[in-house]
Amino acid sequence: MSTQPLQVGTARLIEEERLPFYKAEQFYSVHIGELLHSRYKVLVKLGYGSYSTVWLCRDQINDKYVAVKVLTRTSARSEPALSRELGVYEHLSRLGSSHIGSAYIRGLYDTFELSNPCGVYPCLVHPPMHLSTNALRMIARSCKSSEPLLKQTLICLLQDLDFLHSEANIVHTDTKASNIMLSIEDEMILTQLVVDNNHIIYTSRKLSLLRNDLWGQPVLCDLGEARIGNSYKGNIQPDIYKAPEVLFDMPWSFSADIWNVGVMIWDIFENKHLFDARDEDKEYSPSHHIAEMVAYLGLPPLHFLQRSEETRNVFDQNGKWLGAGGVSIPSISMEESEENLRGQDKQQFLQFMRSMLQWVPEERKTANELLDDPWLNSVSMTPLLDN
Repeated sequence: MSTQPLQVGTARLIEEERLPFYKAEQFYSVHIGELLHSRYKVLVKLGYGSYSTVWLCRDQINDKYVAVKVLTRTSARSEPALSRELGVYEHLSRLGSSHIGSAYIRGLYDTFELSNPCGVYPCLVHPPMHLSTNALRMIARSCKSSEPLLKQTLICLLQDLDFLHSEANIVHTDTKASNIMLSIEDEMILTQLVVDNNHIIYTSRKLSLLRNDLWGQPVLCDLGEARIGNSYKGNIQPDIYKAPEVLFDMPWSFSADIWNVGVMIWDIFENKHLFDARDEDKEYSPSHHIAEMVAYLGLPPLHFLQRSEETRNVFDQNGKWLGAGGVSIPSISMEESEENLRGQDKQQFLQFMRSMLQWVPEERKTANELLDDPWLNSVSMTPLLDN
């Protein structure tokens, strides 16, 4: 991909300029060749998001590649997530754990701030990463992760979550395929990026693909929504990933992450969401979401419904579905929705899924228990990717 710069004001908009709420002053203008924080030489742009741009840099002190994430101008909206993320990293650094799962969390090397007349822009320095799990499965013709690749990813992820839950006392709350990235085992792919100044928008460079045997390990990223502690209330998780206790405004804990993993699996293994959760206007609807949960899991236990007054909006006092707002329980099942497996393999997989997707949080298996699951530990003969 070309890295020719584009001056703001020309007709063609690229990258972060295309964001509907884009304002030039919100993004710090990074220049290739610039030395950030008197230490990090900017080599190439790796990517961008709604609230950041990411740059491959060379650490001039330690002589190594790093990824510098330059966040948008500090605001009341961005500061809580940044404060949480830095707090979580500080908490993790104090643990000094030898748990194998601690190796599957993206490290934080350094933090600093950039400033200009428009404001202050926080920066995080991380190890460079390759593709996300979501991007990797999109390479396949089917846009689905293969069974062996899914298992490989889940083993690392569950070890990671076991560490976060059992030792670090942390709920991640945002486990999704775009937040799981492959580490880089061979820095040669970084040196192969060729860098081809007012306010300039550069296009991002893509790393070259590697042979299967050179892929790094799946690493959990983005701790901006993580919480330290084992009991919280309040809104978390992307809409279609929300656990039942979150939807009903009940207390939530580590098991909300386990629900999150179960729903995420459907995205990358089936190339579709487990829950559609939309009304007739194609807008997210909690009532439709809960109706689909009932279709897949059956009615929730009455003792679970009694934990929150919110459940009365969709269930009566005996735990029966009210059909509030005309919402009915759809005729769907996991057996029909699952399209990749057959026979015993399919049954074991669905049993694995149901051990995570339980109404009652305490009845979901823990990350450590899931690591012993028969389906997860069975050997698959299919290739990692079908491309």
